[in-house]
Amino acid sequence: MSICILDPGPLTIVQDLGRSGSAADGYRSCGAADSYSARLANLLVGNAAGDAVLETTLRGPELRFEIATVFALTGAETPAQLDGQPVPFFAPLFAPAGSVLKIGMAKEGLRSYLAVWGGILVPVVRRSRSTDLACHLGGFQGRRLCKGDVLPVAMPGDSATAWWKTIHRCKADHPLGDAAACTGARLWRWEQNRRLPLLRAVPGPQWEAFTPAGQQTFTHGSYQLTADCNRMACKLQGPVIETVHGSDILSDGIVEGSVQVSSSGQPIVMLADHQTTGGYAKIATVISADLPALAQLRPGQQVAFTLTDPARAVAAARTQAACLKQVADRLAARTTPKFIHAGRLFL
Repeated sequence: MSICILDPGPLTIVQDLGRSGSAADGYRSCGAADSYSARLANLLVGNAAGDAVLETTLRGPELRFEIATVFALTGAETPAQLDGQPVPFFAPLFAPAGSVLKIGMAKEGLRSYLAVWGGILVPVVRRSRSTDLACHLGGFQGRRLCKGDVLPVAMPGDSATAWWKTIHRCKADHPLGDAAACTGARLWRWEQNRRLPLLRAVPGPQWEAFTPAGQQTFTHGSYQLTADCNRMACKLQGPVIETVHGSDILSDGIVEGSVQVSSSGQPIVMLADHQTTGGYAKIATVISADLPALAQLRPGQQVAFTLTDPARAVAAARTQAACLKQVADRLAARTTPKFIHAGRLFL
């Protein structure tokens, strides 16, 4: 019951939805950078939304399924082949025992996700299977995957074959046709005939540390992702955001989406691997519904910000949740419980 890594690609790691509830003890949350795509991949194969998946960056891995399984690919679309035959994204797929999946270079976007039925069974560390690369914690031995690694999966091959027959019978074995369901809601700003991703943000805890001119610069300017972007943060370059008395503060808590402004006046948006505290003033917090869009941008691309309020942020999160529920209902509405494995009920 395993997956063998033949070629890991530039960066392939195990992630779930993160190590929440441990920040007070100094643990970073980590988790999928594009949490919407990770959830979607799991729901397409019939998993719980928070099961462990593989996250790939720019180019995917080549791997061999040692047993039959059901899998799905989401996120940044890449050319993918199963035993040399092209396979689509955003659809449940069946892999016979011994078959080889090769995931190529992303044409657009940055991160792709691979879910297998039942999830990837690396050890749980503080209630999560997520990889913390900096702390060498969780995931597969706390590191990126390497050639020859063997990942345990939950479901035996005969059960996967039976589950695939159920998916086929339910007519849920075709790619999603709704772009909103594939990517979640995406907003854009047109600026000088360019379409820029628009990130909604609520005012941050140090909003008043910035002058009115600085606040307007933040909401009306556009910023380019620098080469110094990773799973921890996106460092941006653009018009300087003016402060009242500088951006240094006593270190306080940081969340995913926090927009710090460095001493040079440039914004830094925290992503999944963010530290637990920081000493720069936070002008805003990008809402959770828009963080997946940011996680898919590459260095050199541009982004813009707009202010919103908590009520609209909650509404955006509910809209995405409704999209995911529709995907889950494709199977749940047409199946009955079949069996319990490892204490979990599977359809």
